[in-house]
Amino acid sequence: MRILLIEDDNTLGAAVHDQLAADGHSVDWVQRLDTADSALAVATYDLILLDLMLPDGRGLPFLRRLRGRGLGTPVMILTALDQVSDRIEGLNTGADDYLVKPFDLAELSARIGSVARRYSGNPNPLLTHGNLQIDLAARTILRDNRTVALTAREWVLLEAFLGNPGQLLSRARLEDKLYSFDDEVESNTIEVHISRLRKKLGADLIRTERGLGYRLGQG
Repeated sequence: MRILLIEDDNTLGAAVHDQLAADGHSVDWVQRLDTADSALAVATYDLILLDLMLPDGRGLPFLRRLRGRGLGTPVMILTALDQVSDRIEGLNTGADDYLVKPFDLAELSARIGSVARRYSGNPNPLLTHGNLQIDLAARTILRDNRTVALTAREWVLLEAFLGNPGQLLSRARLEDKLYSFDDEVESNTIEVHISRLRKKLGADLIRTERGLGYRLGQG
């Protein structure tokens, strides 16, 4: 997934950024709401992580503006405000989840996965696709009852295809899920990752539509 992290605390922001990057996600980290607006104007995100107290304003009015202009991107609030009334206000404003600081980074990863599955239309983390048994929460996969190990970025690509069954995904769209503004992307990176997924999970897992993109094969 491509994630926009809006957090002004350098220590926490760096820790969250590194955790999500290790999970294979593409993360753009900004520390101000105006910078977040600029990022949203030029990139499409799968998730926004939003602090509520930023140097140039509060997070809830910002979230209210996003929802008011029709942005449906899931938003998870990360904040030290721990009163029940704060949580209720955040959720009623349009947040999809609310995590109180300090939090465990592994819990953050789990909650991100849960939100992503809800938005893909299948909250069940256990999937079967052909001869593959996939646990999206535990990030484990069996092929003909044998465990297959995937890299973090291979997992992100696989989840992109599983979350959009039958849909054509362009190389640019897949790159957006893997790389942030600061990353340098080799021209054949997506092809390399897809080739490795096919070798590990089956040649027919992902279909190439030449010049257009890729599509999940039939299970």
